[in-house]
Amino acid sequence: MGRAHTAFASGMSGGPSFIGQDAAWREWTGAIESERMHHAWLLSGAKGLGKRAFARAAAAELVREPGSKTPDPLTHPDVHILEHLPANDDEAKKKADGKPFQTKRNITIDQVRRMQQRLTTRPTLGSRRAIVIDPADDLEKNAVNALLKSLEEPPVGTYFLLVTHQPGRLLPTIRSRCRILRFAALGADELDAVIRRDVPEADSASREAAISAAQGSPGMALTFVEQDLGRIHELMLRILHEGDADYHLRGALADEMGARPTRERQVAALELARSVLVSELAGSSRARQLRIIEAHGTLSKISMQAPTYNFDAGLLIMEIGGLLASTAMPRETAR
Repeated sequence: MGRAHTAFASGMSGGPSFIGQDAAWREWTGAIESERMHHAWLLSGAKGLGKRAFARAAAAELVREPGSKTPDPLTHPDVHILEHLPANDDEAKKKADGKPFQTKRNITIDQVRRMQQRLTTRPTLGSRRAIVIDPADDLEKNAVNALLKSLEEPPVGTYFLLVTHQPGRLLPTIRSRCRILRFAALGADELDAVIRRDVPEADSASREAAISAAQGSPGMALTFVEQDLGRIHELMLRILHEGDADYHLRGALADEMGARPTRERQVAALELARSVLVSELAGSSRARQLRIIEAHGTLSKISMQAPTYNFDAGLLIMEIGGLLASTAMPRETAR
């Protein structure tokens, strides 16, 4: 796990300033100031748009007492964040040491129950309490059912922020009890502003490649820049457009990835491959679109496994290259 990518920074007044998501922030702060604020919110949009950072900033603003400074949402007693826990004790030690760590696949019912036990008492420092679930898409089935009870009868002063990348995966009964706050993809200029702010040393070629591949996601754009995927992006595009009958481009792709790439670099390469496939859909023939969709589906399954599975790095990048080659024009069947 790397650092959390954000699309916001502190504004001149001390509050957060969101690149590309200022409208969502205005809607949130306007709701806080209203007399009847809805008790549950869905922060909905694709991965990498800044929903995680927004949820934490929104929770901090919610519990902030009038006239006081904005608190740290990670330490405030009235902000409760439910997210993926470390996969085991060894991974928990890595987290405690500030090292990258692997997580469990789901947010568990035990986490929801512990949160609900806290709801039996009043907020500690003020009149409001924020519950952030990030992402709600990954709640266990029993955890969803348990959460529904809290959403149906929310304690006074308790507000829920559910981060969701795929709201269709949530139960209709969950969605119907939430107000939706939508997060839009960023434009090229906005992505460029995020990269220049967070990775000022990035050269123009790296920025252009990241913007092209990120599909409007600042989180993905920053990952591509930080993982130095510009050359990999170029090779992926060549495979898509030229095919790779002699495996030459796939070999170059493996060399560029390196013999021992980090898990973060592997995950970033998977996300990059998915992005370049999506960018090829428009203008392709129906037959090629079907091949692209099939390859994208396979990459999506691998991406879901990547955070917890130990893939052989060489085999993984060859698989990625083969899937890209299977969609190439002229067509080449992946082997």
